[in-house]
Amino acid sequence: MKAAVLHEIGGVPRYEDFPDPVPGEGEVLIDVKAVAVENVDKAIAAGTHYTSAGFTGRLPAIPAFDGVGALPDGTLVGFGNPRLPYGALAQRTVVPAGSYAPVPEDVDPAVVTVLASAITGMAIRTAAGFVPGETVLVQGATGVAGRLAVQVARLLGAGRIVATGRDDTQLREVRELGADAVINTAVPDDVLARAFADARGDGYDVVLDYLWGRPTEVLLGTLVPESFGFGRPTRIVQVGESAAPALNLPADALRTSGVEIYGAAKGLDAATMGEAYGQVVAWTRAGELVFGVERVPLSGIETAWQRTDLKGRRLVVLP
Repeated sequence: MKAAVLHEIGGVPRYEDFPDPVPGEGEVLIDVKAVAVENVDKAIAAGTHYTSAGFTGRLPAIPAFDGVGALPDGTLVGFGNPRLPYGALAQRTVVPAGSYAPVPEDVDPAVVTVLASAITGMAIRTAAGFVPGETVLVQGATGVAGRLAVQVARLLGAGRIVATGRDDTQLREVRELGADAVINTAVPDDVLARAFADARGDGYDVVLDYLWGRPTEVLLGTLVPESFGFGRPTRIVQVGESAAPALNLPADALRTSGVEIYGAAKGLDAATMGEAYGQVVAWTRAGELVFGVERVPLSGIETAWQRTDLKGRRLVVLP
């Protein structure tokens, strides 16, 4: 079969022949239909992700650990946990029985691979207890997940949505998706702080943070009261770290600000995940979510893997 094959940590997968997987006892063969290539896949291949050793301990290997494919009886499923070295970026892979679940057959498989990115936007409700009418700030709204989060906040009934990013053209596109105000973070700290303060209105109720690092440090500084009093509660949901993996957190940023910080997995269990997934699928079927997808054939993986021009579109490989 053909596959994207990684020969060295930090290398670029190459399109080439690879032995066909043979399912063993308790395993199922998957005919791969679509695979979204995300930052985590590249970080694992580069050896910079904390799970890298588990995926790259045996090379050559095929990257990516989930996707959409068909079972031997033709049922379309989302799958994960392929047996190494068989990752998802191949014509076929093999997974443990049960490491898959049916997906909507009336939704484009390429779009199905991006549904998980939309579900991160649901963390404003599952992790932060969002209620309609609240003000939501999406940090990093020009990325794939951030754009979807703006739309999810709108669909859930946010009273006001503020979105941040580093590119004015993309921020204009985010406005068209439902943001009421946008902030360019590629400015000096004092200018960014004023922008956060000017855009917050009565205050930010929920912050969905895909950035962390400097932009969030500046934001936290603006949430500290200037006089004694009770700070307005702001629930920050930590989702990603595209700006930096760490930040400086002064004591007063928590002590008097009313800030509460949650991880995106807070409140998630099988029931809440199923509910979030069902809601995202319903919006998708109704055409209420706009997905930016860049489809490429598996044969083009070497060039596609190195692309830096996607600008809010998810790279989806079609074997």
